[in-house]
Amino acid sequence: MIVGDDGSRCVSSSGSAGGGDDAGVGRRRRRPDGGVGMLVKKKGTASARSWILIDTNVNETVMDIDKYAIMHRVQIHARDLRILDPLLSYPSTILGRERAIVLNLEHIKAIITAEEVLLRDPSDDNVIPVVEELRRRLPVASPNHGELGGSMMKAVKKTVPSTRGFLEAICSFHAARTTELETDAYPALDELTSKISSRNLDRVRKLKSAMTRLTARVQKVRDELERLLDDDDDMADLYLSRKLSSASPLSDSGAASWFHGSPTIGSKISRASRASVMTVHGDENDVEELEMLLEAYFMQIDGTLNKLTSLREYIDDTEDYINIQLDNHRNQLIQLELFLSSGTVCMSIYSLVTGIFGMNIPYTWNDDHGYMFKWVVILSGGFSAVLFLLIVSYARLKGLVGS
Repeated sequence: MIVGDDGSRCVSSSGSAGGGDDAGVGRRRRRPDGGVGMLVKKKGTASARSWILIDTNVNETVMDIDKYAIMHRVQIHARDLRILDPLLSYPSTILGRERAIVLNLEHIKAIITAEEVLLRDPSDDNVIPVVEELRRRLPVASPNHGELGGSMMKAVKKTVPSTRGFLEAICSFHAARTTELETDAYPALDELTSKISSRNLDRVRKLKSAMTRLTARVQKVRDELERLLDDDDDMADLYLSRKLSSASPLSDSGAASWFHGSPTIGSKISRASRASVMTVHGDENDVEELEMLLEAYFMQIDGTLNKLTSLREYIDDTEDYINIQLDNHRNQLIQLELFLSSGTVCMSIYSLVTGIFGMNIPYTWNDDHGYMFKWVVILSGGFSAVLFLLIVSYARLKGLVGS
């Protein structure tokens, strides 16, 4: 096993046979397109700290490496590497630095340089399709170029497909999640419209929560792409091939003192060196190719966001419809209560007459007037019925009850 100066652990092909269990397990694998991949595993190391490295020859190496070795290897600062920490909640970010591009697109946490691509947690279920897409997009470098020309060609072939692959992966991921959500949400909303029940309401509540979380994630990716499109300097920082072709004494001295320098000063040196190179080549505002690439994925993620917005509006319309239905039922209950209250008032009058004549008190006018009993009952009942009809008619006239 060989321990490099940057702290990474790799296993050579000759030492893999007799290294034992303590030295780790390493093996090479032949890819279908001719590249060679090396799997390097360290016993007892958590997969959360593993990285997959793809170099300019499209060779793959899975290795365990700490953050200090990563900072020294790709020459980025701790604050840039911190956004790739899965334990910290950082929004989707694409940062262009002097020698690397740092991408934090939710589960896709990668560092792209002119010579290699580093992707974190290659064994994660959401990252495995990204690795496969990256293998498909990255071409094998052709050896029929000069030393400088070959390096620049590798840098161009490495940076653009890698960035495109990661953007394509995150856009496709969100589009797939949105499609799944739409497939579940629209039938649930229609079922809730036809039958309001606790089960249907709880199901729609869960779907709405999932939609809110997904909308926030899509919005963060869209805002990051919009930020890049609005700033030509940020887009120019993503051209690593131009920086590679301009290897000047300023950049070499800056690289030598990078680790102890200030991030702010390093950023100013990066912009100064990039501006000088663009002035020499006459392409200071030549970010049209990258702008077209970002616009394509911006339109794709914006379309996904529009679908989620339409789904939210449909949910809101369904909620309004349900509230209208509930209000209608509530009004019907109020009308029923009005009828019952009116009937109770009328019957109380009838009961009053009954109570008066039913008292066991000796009166002289009670004698020889038995024939009046039926007329008292008829007149008091009719009076109560007429009073009930008058109350209902008045309520209808004032619009308190439906017709």
